[in-house]
Amino acid sequence: MAFFGLIGNDQKLAQEYSGRESASAQTARKRREGHHRNAAAADQQGQAWEDTQRARQNRGGWWRTR
Repeated sequence: MAFFGLIGNDQKLAQEYSGRESASAQTARKRREGHHRNAAAADQQGQAWEDTQRARQNRGGWWRTR
């Protein structure tokens, strides 16, 4: 059975993979990076929306001059 060949090689595997990032840590890192990838673009879009709303509110008209 191939399973019994895996018993006892913990130290060997630990040395072999000691400097590598684990798969779960890599997945978590990529997920976090994905959330922040478009943060600058989202900020710019939000600022542009705010500017247009402020311009619309400040545009005024005859009913706002009283």
